[in-house]
Amino acid sequence: MTKTETTPHSIYWVRQDLRVTDNPALAKACEAGFLAVYIYDDVNADDQTLLGEASSWWLHNSLKAFNESLNDKVSFFRGDPLKILTDLTEKYNIKNIFWNRLYEPWMINRDTEIKEHFQPLGINVESYNASLLWEPWEIHKDDGTPYMVFSPFFRKGCLNAAPPRIPLGKADTKNLVKAENSKQLNEIEILPKNKWYEKFSDQWDIGEIAANKKLSDFVEDGLMNYKEGRNFPAQKNVSRLSPHLHFGEISPNQIWYKIEQISDPNYSEKDLSHFKSEIGWREFSYSLLYHNRNLQSDNLYKKFDVFPWAENDDHLKKWQSGNTGYPIVDAAMRELWQTGYMHNRSRMIVGSFLVKNLLIHWNHGERWFWDCLLDADMASNSASWQWVAGSGADAAPYFRIFNPVMQGQKFDPDGAYTKKFIPELKDVPVKYLFNPWEAPKSILDKAGVELGLDYPMPIVNMQDSRDRALQAFDTIRIK
Repeated sequence: MTKTETTPHSIYWVRQDLRVTDNPALAKACEAGFLAVYIYDDVNADDQTLLGEASSWWLHNSLKAFNESLNDKVSFFRGDPLKILTDLTEKYNIKNIFWNRLYEPWMINRDTEIKEHFQPLGINVESYNASLLWEPWEIHKDDGTPYMVFSPFFRKGCLNAAPPRIPLGKADTKNLVKAENSKQLNEIEILPKNKWYEKFSDQWDIGEIAANKKLSDFVEDGLMNYKEGRNFPAQKNVSRLSPHLHFGEISPNQIWYKIEQISDPNYSEKDLSHFKSEIGWREFSYSLLYHNRNLQSDNLYKKFDVFPWAENDDHLKKWQSGNTGYPIVDAAMRELWQTGYMHNRSRMIVGSFLVKNLLIHWNHGERWFWDCLLDADMASNSASWQWVAGSGADAAPYFRIFNPVMQGQKFDPDGAYTKKFIPELKDVPVKYLFNPWEAPKSILDKAGVELGLDYPMPIVNMQDSRDRALQAFDTIRIK
């Protein structure tokens, strides 16, 4: 550091808040000279919590974009945050450490330890809410207990609470300096060694600018008819903001008030309200995780601890690779593998198929999604898998078993989505697209499809697998 550079008095600890606008901790640090420090923590995370491969790729590129927005002055480190922050505070005589809160249980434990270490030393440590509209401890029932059902959580709890924080403006980072011993982004080795993600790298724009453009494009092209259109995977009525939200390239506050400010009569209230309720579901997921710290691994409802799950590696691998013989299921699983994303309706379909038709534990689905999703989020991923399995809060009843044939016919009526990801079926008439095993041989011959060769036969019989699932549920049903 040269004599002409600003002396840092504070550390802004960069985490999942990779934006310059509406960043409370960054705004606070900007008041004087400061370091912006990113620490890739592979010490406190374990195999269960360490980022999956797809989201690791996103994180690397998001950090790259964030660093560019700060004129290449982010200081990069890898290791134990307590040790690295201690070294920096001693080296620069730091007086303040600011960060935005994270809510994963292992991060809460780590951050609490760090606060308790520095505060007795006279170092001011402050944390802020930058990723949720309401803190998990703020929304609760009249008796002080957390909500376990979404509708009252959102309508009675959230919508009757104090309004979300108004987004802050763009931070003035002129006082930012870079630590002398900072590594380069590539040197902290976030990118996974397996480069399977390269096939979807040209499908996403990453960073704060891209996130805000994504929101604007969605409001313009996807928000109208959202409530109905969001169920159809081939339509544009989804925001695809989830990875941007997870890594903090945009805040939920920015999204919330963007929707609140819409006055155009062409937008129906039902569409606006429904989209806001989807943001509310994310809040609900974080509330569940905060109050149930083993949500990622343990059944919320303990009766499922004795559920007779099946162990079938062959079925699991065929589900993972999109080779179940049920086209809408396979299209969704291939979408995930090829793009790092899956439409929400599709997530429900493949989830139901795994835990009910295949009778495979939801943990296997949660792990696969954790590794393959760009938006892999502990709260949302865990809560949603437990929802579809019937073991979680406000869960779909276990006996609600999606029929993949009917789901395909209803939500992909022209077959555009299915044929995009299963091109081997592109010439099969829609009448037989979702049940090709029922098509006459002449139809399949004309489409150039031999079942069992070009496309697999179903790995389970739908009616038989449904019956088996209901029989399994009967073994734990409360009489």
